[in-house]
Amino acid sequence: MNTKITLYSEKELIERIKKYAKSKNTSVSKIVNEFFKSLLEKEESAPVTNSLAGILKGKNLNKDDFCKHIEDKYL
Repeated sequence: MNTKITLYSEKELIERIKKYAKSKNTSVSKIVNEFFKSLLEKEESAPVTNSLAGILKGKNLNKDDFCKHIEDKYL
């Protein structure tokens, strides 16, 4: 079910996004919806990403280290 939302923004920005939407053969509503969905997906996946951030800080690893790890793990 679709529901109406009212957004306020700078006049120039609104004009630019309308032109952009027209050039992409879509609507401003669809662009805004896709942006909101993308924003929420990033937010929902952030805890996993945040828990891994910095885990290898200070480690001096390269492609050979990765290849060795994969060989040890799977061979």
